[in-house]
Amino acid sequence: MIFNKIIAKFAKLWRSFQKERRLRDRLGQIGHLLTGSFLSSIIGLVGFALTARALGPQDYGILALCLTYTSAIEGFVSFQSWQPLIKYGAEAERAGKIEELQSLLKFGWLLDISAAVVGWLIAVILILSAGPLLGIPEQYSNLAIMFCSILPLRISGVPLAVLRLFGRFRSVAYGQVISSVFRVILCALGIILGAGLFEFALIWMASQAINSLTMVTFALLELRRQKILKGLFKASLRGITSRFPGIWRFAISTNLSLTIGSSANQIDTLLVGYLADPASAGLYHIAKRIGRIARQTGDQVQAVLYPELARAWASQAINEFRRAISQMQGLLLIFGLVLVGGLYFTIAPVLHFAAGPGFVGAAPLVIVQSIAVTLTLCGAVTRSALLAMGRETQVLRTVLIATAAFFLTAFFLVPQMGPIGANIAHVVLAFIWASMMTWESRRQ
Repeated sequence: MIFNKIIAKFAKLWRSFQKERRLRDRLGQIGHLLTGSFLSSIIGLVGFALTARALGPQDYGILALCLTYTSAIEGFVSFQSWQPLIKYGAEAERAGKIEELQSLLKFGWLLDISAAVVGWLIAVILILSAGPLLGIPEQYSNLAIMFCSILPLRISGVPLAVLRLFGRFRSVAYGQVISSVFRVILCALGIILGAGLFEFALIWMASQAINSLTMVTFALLELRRQKILKGLFKASLRGITSRFPGIWRFAISTNLSLTIGSSANQIDTLLVGYLADPASAGLYHIAKRIGRIARQTGDQVQAVLYPELARAWASQAINEFRRAISQMQGLLLIFGLVLVGGLYFTIAPVLHFAAGPGFVGAAPLVIVQSIAVTLTLCGAVTRSALLAMGRETQVLRTVLIATAAFFLTAFFLVPQMGPIGANIAHVVLAFIWASMMTWESRRQ
């Protein structure tokens, strides 16, 4: 019965694809993003495999903790300026208000730079004061502090907003591939030269810096092409809140929801390292990296769909708004079901071949993680719709409840079950989040 419904849904989507040019264009843009993301992720997995083979589970676990810690701080502190920039920028662009758009983008640059510097300061202070409590052993605190120096360069909000707002999804997609290729080359050289933990930490830092600088360069080139760059940094910020009513509330609320939501995805590896051991954190991190490939599908759908929904809602094209939501939700559900089935039969031999027999224990973790990813994909489109409607408060409420459920589940299960307890906690989080998000959207 369920299988027949899935087949019927797929047939309906296929008929829509044949009839609607907008859907084909949207899928083409998503295709570019997914191609770039998958290439970047696959190449990235090669880098992880090379690093894992060179360092072994123990040292790889330490590097994974450093990576996770800097990502967590970035997620907590970064202001995610691309969300308000796209919502309010779509309205300014539609009205042809170039000066307003310049002021908005300058506002975003200042937010991004300030957040990056503050993030670096917080990261260093936390390591010096409470490193072991964060899962980072004291003897590796200097390494972690060195790794944090990448944070001031991690400026991504405005570049993402610019490239997505003007439809430059190819630049977003293939810009990521550049840093991944660079990383693999350095990792291969590291193995040849017999590099250790310190050298591989430098390699990963360099690849992250290249990724950030590439995106900033692409964004500046696009701004120049759109004839917005000239005079951008001289634009006035006077009265920014009156020109864009509710921008601070929207920015703070969406930033909080992403920060709180990302806490489960950012510090879960640290949590496993603290409640279990670094080797378990390494296995869990491998599972997370594989699950992240599929999770990027939802991210790329939102990247394309959110600007489109913001424009549709601003012009009150309600039928187009609803149709876009239902089409993308159906496609993501089908993708998620195929993902779970495919990983169930293939993940163990893939891990054995790619990372070595010491990492085959991550196979069950990947399968459980894929179930959580499928549920997350189902709620991703609804989140974009609620933000386009200006319902950021409802999004924040659902994230708070779902994240609280994650941490309660993880603290209870990880000491008893090991790293798979954190994967189960992700399933709980995703189920609550997707269910509440769907209820909120239907109520609106």
